[in-house]
Amino acid sequence: MTDPISDFLTHLRNASKAGLAQCVSPHSKLKESLAHILKNEGFVRDVATGADERGHKTVIVTMKYVDSAPVITGIKRTSTPGRRLYSGYSEIPRVLNGLGISIISTSKGLMKDQDARRQKLGGELVCTVW
Repeated sequence: MTDPISDFLTHLRNASKAGLAQCVSPHSKLKESLAHILKNEGFVRDVATGADERGHKTVIVTMKYVDSAPVITGIKRTSTPGRRLYSGYSEIPRVLNGLGISIISTSKGLMKDQDARRQKLGGELVCTVW
């Protein structure tokens, strides 16, 4: 059994640690919306979709660096297929006292922790980024 979201987060983590300009991963709507949240929060420079040599859709994430140091210093999968973690809006954890973000899968789609608290929505804790 594989976890595509964990694979995507590992691709991002490895690309930032290796200093790569881009990270290419197989496409899914969840991965694309996750990448767009990271772009809106300033963790990555750009997000695009493309196709590989066999014609399969891909998500292309352009990494962001400040003085050759990666902006993503840590990214961790919170809820796993073997242990799903759900949280109400009042119990959503804060990451590094507000310096990082949690990404939550709610009934209105993926959103960052601050937006979920503001809209009083709980859901599955997908990952934390700092």
